[in-house]
Amino acid sequence: MAFWTKPYWEDTVREIIPESVSDTFHSATDLATQNIDYEINFDFDRVKDQVSMLYSSVIDSIQNSEQEQEQEPEPEPEPVEKPELTIPDEQSFSVGNVELGDTKAVVEEMYGEPMRENENEYGVKWSTYHENYQNFMMVAYDEQDVVRGLFTNQDLISSQHDLELGVPKSAVNETLGEPEEVIRNGWFNYQINSKGEYDIYHMDGSYVTIFYDIHEDDEMTAIQLIDENLESSKRALYTPSSEPLKEGFEYQLFDLTNATRVNHGLSVLEWNEDVRGTARDHSTDMAENQYFSHTNLEGESPFDRMREDEISFISAGENLAYGQFSSIFAHQGLMNSQGHRENIVNNRFTELGIGVDFNEDNQPFYTENFLDK
Repeated sequence: MAFWTKPYWEDTVREIIPESVSDTFHSATDLATQNIDYEINFDFDRVKDQVSMLYSSVIDSIQNSEQEQEQEPEPEPEPVEKPELTIPDEQSFSVGNVELGDTKAVVEEMYGEPMRENENEYGVKWSTYHENYQNFMMVAYDEQDVVRGLFTNQDLISSQHDLELGVPKSAVNETLGEPEEVIRNGWFNYQINSKGEYDIYHMDGSYVTIFYDIHEDDEMTAIQLIDENLESSKRALYTPSSEPLKEGFEYQLFDLTNATRVNHGLSVLEWNEDVRGTARDHSTDMAENQYFSHTNLEGESPFDRMREDEISFISAGENLAYGQFSSIFAHQGLMNSQGHRENIVNNRFTELGIGVDFNEDNQPFYTENFLDK
């Protein structure tokens, strides 16, 4: 799996922006080629057979004399009691006392009905459980309502190995050993090259992905558990595009963003359907016309596009990502890039719209548009 990143900032409030930070790439090919020249020899024609990850971020602020006054701090969300975690019985890890192999009835007895259900890359649905984005977790069920996938980026992780949210990467590696280097699906294999941002372990009949926060001393920041049979059900690295999958990726990325904001003591963002349309249009444009940039082929910036769609704002920001095969991997990657992270945890923003579309190779383009009205 190949990984490239190049944040791009445009901020009318800043007086000085280093030229190296202001550079932008107008196509995925330019970005990959320039990074590869400095790092490794790599045949770009093989990109379609591997996972490419590209990120870009931009922020714009419009301020008048009143808005230049110091902003009052956001009120912290009302705390919700965390469930008392127990060591899992069958599996090495559990999320919110839920293990792979549990039933939907068991989950809903503890947490009630899900807040949202939508399509994921495995052809099943992520069911999302939370209380105003606290005690946040995602659960995937098979046709028999058995838990086959779990995810959380909050303090709901319990383990037979005494590993929990916030432990360093070194402790994970010392406890679990060397992570996988290749995922062998049966239909396809792919090389893992996470640049240290996550490790994948094949254990207990499942694939355990542990994500790290490189801005917090490589602490364990999230976990995904996928049953090995669900993983092997994928027929290709990239799931074929569909309208339900586009919507699923959009809402999953929205929920993940709000769960992260709660982790940082920030208020949750409201979904903006109009902004979602602007974001979706840009993802479609990039996918169809084979470029990757905040500036479209007509020379319009994200803020031009929002204004053209009659969306007003005081401040706004945009994150772009390309090539991640799920919103989970896209979000965790964005959080490990400083520019994108700053958009996600910006206490000025109040609303968010996300648009996703796919190119002819079923590779997703993600556009996040943040704003404050």
